[in-house]
Amino acid sequence: MRRFVRVPSILLFCLSLISCSPPRPNHPIIGAKNFTEQVILGELLAQEIEAKSGLKVERRFYLAGSYICNQALVAGRIDAYVEYTGTALTAILKQPVDRNPQAVLAAVRSLYASRYDVTVAEPLGFENTFAMVIRGDDARRLHLTTLSQAALYASQWRPGVGYEFEQRPDGLRGLSAAYDLHFAGAPRTMDLGLLYRALSAHQVDMIAANSTDGPIRSMGLVALQDDRHYFPPYQAVPLVRDDALRRWPQIAVALHALAGKISADDMRAMNEAVDGQHRDPAEVVREFRMKKGF
Repeated sequence: MRRFVRVPSILLFCLSLISCSPPRPNHPIIGAKNFTEQVILGELLAQEIEAKSGLKVERRFYLAGSYICNQALVAGRIDAYVEYTGTALTAILKQPVDRNPQAVLAAVRSLYASRYDVTVAEPLGFENTFAMVIRGDDARRLHLTTLSQAALYASQWRPGVGYEFEQRPDGLRGLSAAYDLHFAGAPRTMDLGLLYRALSAHQVDMIAANSTDGPIRSMGLVALQDDRHYFPPYQAVPLVRDDALRRWPQIAVALHALAGKISADDMRAMNEAVDGQHRDPAEVVREFRMKKGF
């Protein structure tokens, strides 16, 4: 006599999800956050991997901020993206701020390996710290070069910040405490790409930008010195899933070729080429790679 076993419906549902899930792509997927420098760096990783391996590389750019990129990396929706060590330490790994670059890199490497099975590759060669930026006219009129000096006028200003910076442990709250900043009103939060427009239009008076942003120079703005050394180091480092390195060891070759090869001036020039000259990021990266002999 044949016996039939009743399978719970929830188990059948789970099995159907597994059987219907799409197969893992047989090519690397590179991610990037939603601002110009990240797209450039993502394109740089993709082009270098393609050149060194002959593999097709898929681009998944504009993935919002650090939290979304990290979730995508851990879940396997992307295989690599470029992060900044200070961001990784405080925003992702939830560790205390540390201002020693070597200690931060070592901690980030150890924790990504143990928590996420992710390798932190060699730094690309530049640091992109936060920069508190004001209009050049204001800096000259008030004779301001440092954040300590600017604190005297903060009560007359309204800040503009990205969504992450308002919430991060190394962001606005800690900065305000370190410099005793008391602004005229609550910060205006907006996409990073809108900050410079808002500053130029006098909708805000100080923005939390990035030190390698092209518009700082092209728009005649002033990045105030962090004279109390509040911000931790932010070395640019590729993060790569260990599984991806096992599947495509050529990725390691490509990342090694990029290690230490990008200066802050290089990054600033590429950012300006895209933001200021409205050039295609892929074209800018190709030109940079040819210039550097990659």
